[in-house]
Amino acid sequence: MQDTRKPGAGPLKGIKILDLTRLLPGPLGAMMMADMGAEVIKIESPTFKDYARNFPPFLNKEAAIYLAFNRSKRSLVLDYKADEGKAILLDLVKTADIVMEQFRPGVMDRMELGYEDMKKVNPKIIYVSITGYGQTGPYRDKAGHDLNYISYAGVLGITGEQGKAPVIPGVQTADIAGGSYMSVIACLAALQARHSTGVGQFVDVAMMDSVMPLAVTTHATFAATNQPQPRGSLFLSGGLANYNVYPCQDGKYIALGTLEPQFWMKFCQVTGKGEWMNKIAPTSNEAVQALYEEVKAFFETQPQQYWVDLSDQHDLLISPVYDMHEVEDDPQVQAREMIVEQEHPTAGKVKTIGVPLKFSETKAQPAWAAPVFGADTKAILREAGYSEAQIDKWATQKLIVG
Repeated sequence: MQDTRKPGAGPLKGIKILDLTRLLPGPLGAMMMADMGAEVIKIESPTFKDYARNFPPFLNKEAAIYLAFNRSKRSLVLDYKADEGKAILLDLVKTADIVMEQFRPGVMDRMELGYEDMKKVNPKIIYVSITGYGQTGPYRDKAGHDLNYISYAGVLGITGEQGKAPVIPGVQTADIAGGSYMSVIACLAALQARHSTGVGQFVDVAMMDSVMPLAVTTHATFAATNQPQPRGSLFLSGGLANYNVYPCQDGKYIALGTLEPQFWMKFCQVTGKGEWMNKIAPTSNEAVQALYEEVKAFFETQPQQYWVDLSDQHDLLISPVYDMHEVEDDPQVQAREMIVEQEHPTAGKVKTIGVPLKFSETKAQPAWAAPVFGADTKAILREAGYSEAQIDKWATQKLIVG
């Protein structure tokens, strides 16, 4: 691999991030910043790879989800548990801006690679630690996964149909919204604080904490009324017939988003259902259900495309509920470059989700496909000032891979 592989333009050009995270959520958050121009060095151990590398499906032995979370990064494989490897990592910290890790609380401290250890070699370092429950509190040392965090946060409890069991969301809510996105916010906010103060800091990102704002409207209603908030009957999650999901004649679904009265009125006018106009302020759950059943029967008279075409003609806030294989063919997705294709040295052509933020002056875009294990190890160590003899010795000792 050429020593010159570095990020291109982007709003974070000039920022260096050491990414010690695995699977989700850290790798996705770090990748978002890599796409925005940061130099992200993904650090794995020779015997402790990112778990994502092992999960099927595979593209020529490269795991699809690893490719999805790690593009635009450089790969350094280093045994940082060994004393010599630890010294190399701390040497890299001297020129880094941010370190990201997601081990359980105390793990990095026991390896003498915690915030206080790194702060000694670089007082300006920003250390972002992503955990399930945070560095404090009675759950600090609990194991957990996405489902556990949204369970405690109340998000799972309000997801699903009325009178039925909670439904597991189709996406990793806490991992991505609570971990990946929040870790990016943490990094950017801490960078701004350092710009003002000149010093770095430790940022504690807890996925349970970070997923709680997703339920902000429901919590606000509860706080104001002190009444339970049963799933399936909430204002924006099943409690309105004019803001709901309906099956169509062909077995597909549409989403009806006529939340405001003017949009509902227009929908009723265009479809010739004037008798529904005054039914969107029901006095009971029974009235909501009755209207829902009427609207449901109406949508079942035509296939999905009929309703989408009608909406496009009259701006009725009807959209198709896509299955995943349909998303990339949507003209809006294509116009916004939200599916990108890159060439990978072993996996071949790889499709991943594009960059969601569009900058007018500092365009953010994927730099290259996810790196092969250890692809940049020697280049990174050369740039850090180590000699070829030292690097070859470490390779022989299996302290590094590259």
